[in-house]
Amino acid sequence: MNDHSAHAVGEQEEALSGGNMGGATRVGATVRRGAGAWSPTVQRLLRHLHERGVTWAPQPFGTDEHGRDSVSYLPGIVPQYPLPDWIWSDGVLTDAGAYLAQLHHASASFDTVGGVWQFPVRQPAEVICHNDFAPYNMVFTDRRLTGVIDWDTASPGPRSWDLAYLAYRLVPLAHPNNGDAIDSDLGERARRLRVLCDAYGSGQDPVHVLQIAVHRLHDLAAFTEARADQGQENIRSHVGLYRRDARWITAHRDQLGRAVA
Repeated sequence: MNDHSAHAVGEQEEALSGGNMGGATRVGATVRRGAGAWSPTVQRLLRHLHERGVTWAPQPFGTDEHGRDSVSYLPGIVPQYPLPDWIWSDGVLTDAGAYLAQLHHASASFDTVGGVWQFPVRQPAEVICHNDFAPYNMVFTDRRLTGVIDWDTASPGPRSWDLAYLAYRLVPLAHPNNGDAIDSDLGERARRLRVLCDAYGSGQDPVHVLQIAVHRLHDLAAFTEARADQGQENIRSHVGLYRRDARWITAHRDQLGRAVA
């Protein structure tokens, strides 16, 4: 147990509803969550990121007296569905792209030797992907992005794997009947995809991002279906939603690609 945990002993615990993986509780200025085999690697990753200026990620504190992961609590608002209208502003879109680029730049030098990850390593392993970089894992203050939470599923992978999922959630690249998305036409979605890729930089091609988004959604559908088969029946309906969204991207990829060129 570290000193920070010792000071929090006896403080009241509060279940947190933000994020996407669940199981987190707030204790004072910290957040606690059950540890896994990947936890030491993720703690080391967070330390690496902070040392390289990614101060909007939680600060790692090791484990508490119960063996749970302990990181700093990031104050602010974590949006939940249905998302507020201001989430769809260009300011949020560009901030998210810039934050993701900063994460990837800082993580490219992370020593992955001996690393243990909850999610698979994907090739080319250019950077450390957050793997769930989406509005429900973002923290906002006065409608500006100030932090990102839920790092347990981070793992090495290509830049486009993270960027494609962010585009899916925030452009959005989803079927019009997806209640988590905003109602917008193809021209507006193509424009927002270009804005996101420009904010991210590093020469990311929007057409390539569209292609990766299809693979990303099929992978997410398979992952979600496996979790549902293991007993999480409440998420089974998401499987069909992800596959429908993947089909929508495939059907409109050429139109979006021409519009974004």
